[in-house]
Amino acid sequence: MITIDNIKEAKKNLEEIRENTPITKAPLLSEMFKSEVFLKKENLQLTGSFKLRGAYNKIANISEDKRAKGVVAASAGNHAQGVAFSASKFGCEATIFMPEATPLTKVSGVKAYGANVVLHGENFDEAYAAAIKFKEQNDCEFVHPFADDDVIAGQGTISLEILEQIPDLKQIIVPIGGGGLISGIAIAAKAINPDIKVIGVVASGARGMKESYKSQTPIDSASVRTIADGIAVRDVNPKLLNIILDYVDHIVEVSDNEIANAILFLLEKHKLVVEGAGAASTAAIMHGKIDIEDSKVCAIVSGGNIDVTMISQIIEKGLVKSYRKMNLIIKLRDKPGALTELSNIFRDCGANIVQIDYDRDSVQLEFGDAQITMSLETKGEEHQKLIKDKLKGNGYRFKQI
Repeated sequence: MITIDNIKEAKKNLEEIRENTPITKAPLLSEMFKSEVFLKKENLQLTGSFKLRGAYNKIANISEDKRAKGVVAASAGNHAQGVAFSASKFGCEATIFMPEATPLTKVSGVKAYGANVVLHGENFDEAYAAAIKFKEQNDCEFVHPFADDDVIAGQGTISLEILEQIPDLKQIIVPIGGGGLISGIAIAAKAINPDIKVIGVVASGARGMKESYKSQTPIDSASVRTIADGIAVRDVNPKLLNIILDYVDHIVEVSDNEIANAILFLLEKHKLVVEGAGAASTAAIMHGKIDIEDSKVCAIVSGGNIDVTMISQIIEKGLVKSYRKMNLIIKLRDKPGALTELSNIFRDCGANIVQIDYDRDSVQLEFGDAQITMSLETKGEEHQKLIKDKLKGNGYRFKQI
């Protein structure tokens, strides 16, 4: 049984290493929903995630004799970095099992703290099974990423910080993977204020905890697929489910597109680099999954360890979706001056060409034709309509992609 006293003790253990991460108001979201929306920026925590709290508290509570045998963990990335950092502080060896598809930035982060990394399996659950086998073979301590009382208590210290700064908070919005974060936060929050609402957010591609919450029994996902790798957990832990059933008020889900929108929003409007799991709570608010009107809410931005290639993809798709970028395939006669005539149309419309590819050899083209694939910087939906009207008016055949 985890209590508020356990969480307060965890806070003492963490005093020397944790960052009391900023809690700031999100003015655009607040105005949009006629409420007060705050962001708890755990992406600015040491190691880039809240996971440091639980991992450090767990290792701090392991006896020196057991620590001397080393620790082992399984993680999609953030818990791994938390364990690696904490083990280095206590001078013990750490071996981390991570899924093979773990982003390079997270693998590199773990190795930088001196841990041994073993890439194994397609998802967290397969890496977890390998880590348990390693534990049994080497008689070392396993640091569970979520189903451990010391880990849960460490995560609960986030609630203490939030409610110290915003004592009249009405709702806390928390991403859910395995459930350790929301369990710790909910236990602490409800102990301080029984009337506060704690809302969980899962990714649509990893709905196990939401389905289990609804049916009040563990239901594992058949498979998981989401850009939010930090909450891509397939199997539901019965212990965590029981805590969530007791303390959490509601669970909603967000799609990968909604998560990507939130990542771009936080990057562009709040200058925050946030990973998929870290953006899930903001995504739920942005896309109306939670009733927050005339309320005071705090979204947990749980981590910022996102691969730069993923950021690039999200920015590209976000620019297209917001009509700030336009991709076209255009057919024209393959003759001198044809490309100049086409580019003059874009010049007259005030569109900037940022990329162009000229193909005259495709077997799909008729003799004498060429195909242009180009990307344009545009200024919104009306601007793109003007460009398309001009192309049609000048007899061009084209397709927007």
